[in-house]
Amino acid sequence: MKLFALSDLHVGYAENRWAIERMTPRPEDWLILAGDLGETEQHLLYVLDTLGPRFKQLLWVPGNHELYRMPSERGAPRGRDRYERLIEICRSRGVITPEDPYVVWEGEGGPHVLAPMFLLYDYSFRPDGVPESGAVAWAMESGVLCTDEELLDPSPYASRPAWCRARVAETEARLAAITSSAAGAHPTILINHFPLREELVRLRHIPRFSIWCGTRRTHDWHTRFRARVVVSGHLHIPRTDWIDGVRFEEVSFGYPRQRPIDRTADSCLREILPGPADAAPLGTT
Repeated sequence: MKLFALSDLHVGYAENRWAIERMTPRPEDWLILAGDLGETEQHLLYVLDTLGPRFKQLLWVPGNHELYRMPSERGAPRGRDRYERLIEICRSRGVITPEDPYVVWEGEGGPHVLAPMFLLYDYSFRPDGVPESGAVAWAMESGVLCTDEELLDPSPYASRPAWCRARVAETEARLAAITSSAAGAHPTILINHFPLREELVRLRHIPRFSIWCGTRRTHDWHTRFRARVVVSGHLHIPRTDWIDGVRFEEVSFGYPRQRPIDRTADSCLREILPGPADAAPLGTT
């Protein structure tokens, strides 16, 4: 029994739906879905109903796109209400979410505590001289503006950074509680749509998009909370990094234009556990 991960399926694109429908069944394995499956409830249901029968267990964390209220969805829930509606959908399909108790992975490479998280971002991935209140204007100076500013409603919170701070505080307390529980001796697998560390955000063409990519409040979580692997998506730049001996996996599938035409969803699946050797490559930090 292995643990795999994939994110940013963006099934609003027909090419991505075609790829997902052709994924190989792995009935003994678990799959992490690390956000941005699509923009609507129908997209989420499509992914869960397509991949659920092919894996023993699915885990899901939201990306920013799942939280959008599209112009065509008049009257649909928004903000925290929308998130809670997505949780209901996942639970109706037996999918593990950030609102469920953390489970202990007992498959290959285990035991590990699996910690799906929903943290958002707070514009703190910006130069020190730029205040939070000026972060969006700073990004716009380079011609960059995230669609979140129009479609991701933070209500009832005053702003997306405020929602982020609330989520970080709640999640931090839950992770800290692990150390005093029976599972405290186990390493963790931290799962979030957004990267936990700023240096992982390498966006050569749109560097100021970084403000919509995470929060500095999580920079030490990989060591504080005994992570063996940290899983994220969002950047559409799949890669493996090692920091402090911890493996960081960016697991995006991404938009069709970002992949070679022959790149399959199967080939993009990232094995989280048991994964490669646990020791970091020589020369890394």
